[in-house]
Amino acid sequence: MVHGLIGRKVGMSQLFDEHGRHVPVTVLQAGPCLIVGLRSPEANGYRAAQVGLVQHLPGNRISKPRRGQLEKHGLPPVRHIKEFAIAGEQAPAVGDKISAALFQPQDLVDVIGLSKGKGFQGVVKRHHFRGGAATHGSMFHRAPGSIGQSSFPSRVFPGMRAAGHMGHKQITVKNLEVVRVDEANNLLVVRGAVPGARGTYLVIRRSQRPPKARASA
Repeated sequence: MVHGLIGRKVGMSQLFDEHGRHVPVTVLQAGPCLIVGLRSPEANGYRAAQVGLVQHLPGNRISKPRRGQLEKHGLPPVRHIKEFAIAGEQAPAVGDKISAALFQPQDLVDVIGLSKGKGFQGVVKRHHFRGGAATHGSMFHRAPGSIGQSSFPSRVFPGMRAAGHMGHKQITVKNLEVVRVDEANNLLVVRGAVPGARGTYLVIRRSQRPPKARASA
Protein backbone atom coordinates (compact mmCIF):
# COMPACT_ATOMS: atom_id res chain seq x y z
CA MET A 1 0.00 0.00 0.00
CA VAL A 2 1.23 3.48 -0.89
CA HIS A 3 1.40 5.98 1.97
CA GLY A 4 -0.07 9.00 0.17
CA LEU A 5 -1.11 10.83 -2.96
CA ILE A 6 -1.12 14.26 -4.62
CA GLY A 7 -4.10 16.61 -4.52
CA ARG A 8 -5.27 20.20 -4.70
CA LYS A 9 -6.84 22.57 -2.21
CA VAL A 10 -10.48 23.29 -3.07
CA GLY A 11 -11.21 25.67 -0.20
CA MET A 12 -12.36 25.94 3.40
CA SER A 13 -15.80 25.31 4.80
CA GLN A 14 -17.45 24.31 8.04
CA LEU A 15 -19.33 21.36 9.50
CA PHE A 16 -21.27 20.66 12.65
CA ASP A 17 -20.62 17.48 14.62
CA GLU A 18 -23.13 15.32 16.42
CA HIS A 19 -23.00 17.67 19.44
CA GLY A 20 -23.73 20.74 17.34
CA ARG A 21 -20.19 22.11 17.64
CA HIS A 22 -18.74 24.15 14.77
CA VAL A 23 -15.82 22.40 13.03
CA PRO A 24 -13.66 24.30 10.49
CA VAL A 25 -12.63 22.00 7.64
CA THR A 26 -10.71 22.10 4.35
CA VAL A 27 -11.91 20.32 1.21
CA LEU A 28 -9.15 18.63 -0.79
CA GLN A 29 -9.28 17.19 -4.30
CA ALA A 30 -7.37 13.97 -3.67
CA GLY A 31 -6.20 12.55 -6.97
CA PRO A 32 -6.94 10.61 -9.05
CA CYS A 33 -3.32 9.50 -9.16
CA LEU A 34 -1.44 6.73 -10.94
CA ILE A 35 1.72 4.85 -10.06
CA VAL A 36 4.12 5.70 -12.87
CA GLY A 37 7.26 4.03 -11.52
CA LEU A 38 8.71 1.92 -8.74
CA ARG A 39 11.95 2.14 -6.75
CA SER A 40 13.49 -1.12 -5.54
CA PRO A 41 16.31 -1.80 -3.06
CA GLU A 42 18.20 -3.77 -5.70
CA ALA A 43 18.23 -1.01 -8.32
CA ASN A 44 17.87 2.17 -6.25
CA GLY A 45 18.75 1.28 -2.68
CA TYR A 46 15.30 2.00 -1.26
CA ARG A 47 11.65 1.02 -1.75
CA ALA A 48 9.13 3.59 -2.95
CA ALA A 49 6.50 4.33 -5.57
CA GLN A 50 6.43 7.25 -8.00
CA VAL A 51 2.93 8.73 -7.96
CA GLY A 52 1.64 11.24 -10.51
CA LEU A 53 -1.50 13.39 -10.47
CA VAL A 54 -3.60 12.67 -13.57
CA GLN A 55 -4.34 15.93 -15.40
CA HIS A 56 -4.61 16.98 -19.02
CA LEU A 57 -1.37 18.53 -20.23
CA PRO A 58 -0.34 19.77 -23.68
CA GLY A 59 2.33 17.67 -25.33
CA ASN A 60 4.91 20.47 -25.15
CA ARG A 61 4.53 20.64 -21.36
CA ILE A 62 5.93 17.13 -20.84
CA SER A 63 9.63 16.44 -21.18
CA LYS A 64 10.73 13.76 -23.63
CA PRO A 65 12.08 11.41 -20.92
CA ARG A 66 8.84 11.72 -18.94
CA ARG A 67 6.72 11.23 -22.09
CA GLY A 68 8.70 8.12 -22.94
CA GLN A 69 8.20 6.72 -19.44
CA LEU A 70 4.43 7.26 -19.64
CA GLU A 71 4.06 5.93 -23.19
CA LYS A 72 6.08 2.84 -22.28
CA HIS A 73 3.36 1.79 -19.81
CA GLY A 74 0.44 3.31 -21.74
CA LEU A 75 -0.33 5.91 -19.08
CA PRO A 76 -2.07 9.28 -19.54
CA PRO A 77 -0.29 12.62 -18.83
CA VAL A 78 0.43 13.26 -15.17
CA ARG A 79 1.53 16.33 -13.24
CA HIS A 80 3.70 16.78 -10.14
CA ILE A 81 5.23 13.33 -9.68
CA LYS A 82 6.18 12.53 -6.08
CA GLU A 83 7.65 9.49 -4.35
CA PHE A 84 5.87 7.79 -1.46
CA ALA A 85 6.91 4.98 0.84
CA ILE A 86 5.33 1.56 0.41
CA ALA A 87 3.89 -0.35 3.36
CA GLY A 88 3.39 -4.08 3.45
CA GLU A 89 4.97 -6.97 1.60
CA GLN A 90 2.79 -6.78 -1.50
CA ALA A 91 4.23 -4.14 -3.83
CA PRO A 92 1.90 -2.14 -6.11
CA ALA A 93 2.21 -2.31 -9.89
CA VAL A 94 2.85 0.46 -12.39
CA GLY A 95 -0.50 1.77 -13.60
CA ASP A 96 -2.38 1.15 -10.35
CA LYS A 97 -4.85 3.91 -9.50
CA ILE A 98 -4.80 5.74 -6.16
CA SER A 99 -7.86 7.71 -5.13
CA ALA A 100 -9.42 9.26 -2.04
CA ALA A 101 -10.43 5.74 -0.97
CA LEU A 102 -6.86 5.39 0.32
CA PHE A 103 -8.06 7.15 3.50
CA GLN A 104 -10.95 6.58 5.84
CA PRO A 105 -12.72 8.90 8.31
CA GLN A 106 -10.74 9.45 11.55
CA ASP A 107 -7.43 8.73 9.80
CA LEU A 108 -4.63 11.19 10.54
CA VAL A 109 -2.78 12.77 7.60
CA ASP A 110 0.10 15.18 7.03
CA VAL A 111 -0.46 17.83 4.35
CA ILE A 112 2.55 19.45 2.65
CA GLY A 113 2.32 22.52 0.42
CA LEU A 114 3.61 26.00 -0.33
CA SER A 115 2.28 28.83 1.82
CA LYS A 116 0.85 31.98 0.26
CA GLY A 117 3.48 34.35 -1.06
CA LYS A 118 3.34 37.83 0.51
CA GLY A 119 6.18 39.47 -1.43
CA PHE A 120 8.61 41.89 0.24
CA GLN A 121 7.35 42.84 3.71
CA GLY A 122 8.64 44.88 6.63
CA VAL A 123 9.51 43.71 10.12
CA VAL A 124 6.10 44.51 11.63
CA LYS A 125 4.23 42.15 9.31
CA ARG A 126 7.02 39.65 8.73
CA HIS A 127 8.30 39.24 12.32
CA HIS A 128 5.49 40.83 14.35
CA PHE A 129 7.63 43.71 15.67
CA ARG A 130 5.68 46.08 17.89
CA GLY A 131 6.84 49.29 16.21
CA GLY A 132 7.15 52.67 17.81
CA ALA A 133 4.66 55.18 19.11
CA ALA A 134 2.16 56.45 16.57
CA THR A 135 1.78 59.96 18.00
CA HIS A 136 3.63 62.76 19.83
CA GLY A 137 6.01 63.25 16.95
CA SER A 138 7.89 60.00 17.54
CA MET A 139 8.87 59.61 13.85
CA PHE A 140 9.43 55.93 14.65
CA HIS A 141 6.40 53.91 13.59
CA ARG A 142 7.20 50.70 11.70
CA ALA A 143 11.01 50.85 11.59
CA PRO A 144 13.15 47.94 12.85
CA GLY A 145 15.26 49.98 15.28
CA SER A 146 18.87 49.22 16.18
CA ILE A 147 20.38 46.16 14.49
CA GLY A 148 23.86 46.16 16.08
CA GLN A 149 26.66 48.10 17.73
CA SER A 150 28.71 50.91 16.17
CA SER A 151 32.29 50.48 17.37
CA PHE A 152 32.45 46.76 18.12
CA PRO A 153 31.93 44.41 16.38
CA SER A 154 30.87 46.92 13.72
CA ARG A 155 28.74 44.43 11.81
CA VAL A 156 25.31 42.90 11.76
CA PHE A 157 25.17 39.36 13.12
CA PRO A 158 23.80 36.61 10.84
CA GLY A 159 20.17 35.74 11.47
CA MET A 160 19.10 39.27 12.39
CA ARG A 161 15.39 39.62 11.80
CA ALA A 162 14.81 42.19 9.06
CA ALA A 163 12.53 43.06 6.18
CA GLY A 164 12.51 40.64 3.24
CA HIS A 165 10.61 38.06 1.25
CA MET A 166 7.67 36.59 3.16
CA GLY A 167 5.75 33.41 2.49
CA HIS A 168 5.99 30.94 -0.41
CA LYS A 169 7.72 28.36 1.76
CA GLN A 170 7.08 24.65 2.14
CA ILE A 171 4.85 24.05 5.14
CA THR A 172 3.89 20.70 6.68
CA VAL A 173 0.73 20.57 8.78
CA LYS A 174 0.71 17.35 10.78
CA ASN A 175 -1.96 15.10 12.22
CA LEU A 176 -5.05 16.49 10.51
CA GLU A 177 -8.10 14.31 11.03
CA VAL A 178 -10.01 13.09 7.98
CA VAL A 179 -13.65 13.97 8.63
CA ARG A 180 -15.30 12.76 5.42
CA VAL A 181 -14.33 10.84 2.28
CA ASP A 182 -16.22 11.25 -1.01
CA GLU A 183 -14.89 8.44 -3.19
CA ALA A 184 -17.17 9.27 -6.13
CA ASN A 185 -15.72 12.78 -6.52
CA ASN A 186 -12.26 12.08 -5.04
CA LEU A 187 -12.74 14.56 -2.21
CA LEU A 188 -11.28 14.55 1.28
CA VAL A 189 -12.59 16.75 4.09
CA VAL A 190 -9.99 17.31 6.82
CA ARG A 191 -10.32 19.19 10.08
CA GLY A 192 -8.42 22.50 10.19
CA ALA A 193 -6.44 24.52 7.66
CA VAL A 194 -3.79 23.53 5.14
CA PRO A 195 -1.08 25.66 3.45
CA GLY A 196 -1.61 27.70 0.31
CA ALA A 197 -4.40 29.37 -1.60
CA ARG A 198 -7.24 27.69 -3.45
CA GLY A 199 -5.88 25.49 -6.23
CA THR A 200 -2.53 24.87 -4.53
CA TYR A 201 -1.04 21.43 -5.21
CA LEU A 202 -0.55 19.42 -2.02
CA VAL A 203 1.05 16.19 -0.88
CA ILE A 204 -1.32 14.21 1.34
CA ARG A 205 0.30 11.34 3.22
CA ARG A 206 -0.46 9.20 6.23
CA SER A 207 0.73 10.76 9.45
CA GLN A 208 4.28 9.65 10.14
CA ARG A 209 4.24 10.62 13.82
CA PRO A 210 0.70 10.46 15.22
CA PRO A 211 0.25 12.03 18.66
CA LYS A 212 0.77 9.76 21.63
CA ALA A 213 -2.35 8.65 23.43
CA ARG A 214 -2.76 10.30 26.82
CA ALA A 215 -2.69 8.02 29.82
CA SER A 216 -6.05 7.77 31.54
CA ALA A 217 -6.21 9.26 35.02
